[in-house]
Amino acid sequence: MRAIWKGAVSFGLVSIGVKLYSATEEKDIRFHQVHREDGGRIRYKRTCSVCGEEVTYDDIAKGYDIGGGEMVILTDEDFADLPLTSSRAIDVLEFVPAEQVDPILYNKAYFLEPEGTATKPYVLLRDALIDSERVAIVKVALRQREQLATLRVREGVLLLNTMLWPDEIRTPGFGFLDEDLKVRPPELAMASSLIDSMTGEFEPDVFTDDYRAALQEVIDAKVEGREVVQPEEAEEAPAAAVDLMAALKASVERAKAARGEQPTRGGGGGEPTPISSARSAQKAAEKKAAKAPAKKTAAKKTAEKKTGEPAKKTAAKKTAAKKAEPAKKTAARKTAPRKSA
Repeated sequence: MRAIWKGAVSFGLVSIGVKLYSATEEKDIRFHQVHREDGGRIRYKRTCSVCGEEVTYDDIAKGYDIGGGEMVILTDEDFADLPLTSSRAIDVLEFVPAEQVDPILYNKAYFLEPEGTATKPYVLLRDALIDSERVAIVKVALRQREQLATLRVREGVLLLNTMLWPDEIRTPGFGFLDEDLKVRPPELAMASSLIDSMTGEFEPDVFTDDYRAALQEVIDAKVEGREVVQPEEAEEAPAAAVDLMAALKASVERAKAARGEQPTRGGGGGEPTPISSARSAQKAAEKKAAKAPAKKTAAKKTAEKKTGEPAKKTAAKKTAAKKAEPAKKTAARKTAPRKSA
């Protein structure tokens, strides 16, 4: 990496010499504009719209349009006279919790490397930021423009994030913000269930630029003179659903399937929500109440079945005994006359 700026971090009365490096780079595939017929590069000449002459960089100044066809011309000398107190310094203004800085303010990121004998105070500031769990709010002038920035630690290195000024953030003035739209509790519960089913740990290395990879494949195939293998078509996004709840339920099922989980029986709406749990509990209670009498009746029948055979045997014994008594009496009568004779 090549340093794009040299200066010092002003931390109270401590000055830390540093070099500034771009922390990010764009990976876009860049193209030249060429003539379709012969591949010749298309060149653009810097010409003056008044005299028509081609102008070199040395003769180019900056102009500010004040309207009505009038232009105010500013030269390098005009910019040199501007008061940039932080032209070679990163002035620490205050320390704040990182969560208080809205991410929309962040612009570009730069690594800071200690220069010369500044390693010890550099490490001291780094460790102090980690220990305090704060970020430093600083001012720095880059490319003749004073900018607000934060100073924090990333992978053991001080990272400078330039920020936009508050008046550079647009206010969203959309019509739907004034509409009185009501979200039904079941819809909110199902949306929360969908969020839960898609929740995970953020691992940026998992995500790739598929379009750039496919475009590079097309370029490589052109260079090697082979046919381009068309990538598989991505699944088309579903059309806007009329039934929001049905779309949410289907989304939950698809998210669970992507995770390798079993779909909900009956195509239901995925993970239990407060509303679905309450409904399930109510249905379970009704089923339990309905089954209770049936269980008692079944128990009685079971008891009857268990006691049926002994009861039959007892009844048979009683019947046999009743039949035996008359027989005994008759036998006794027949026996009695014989004794008297």
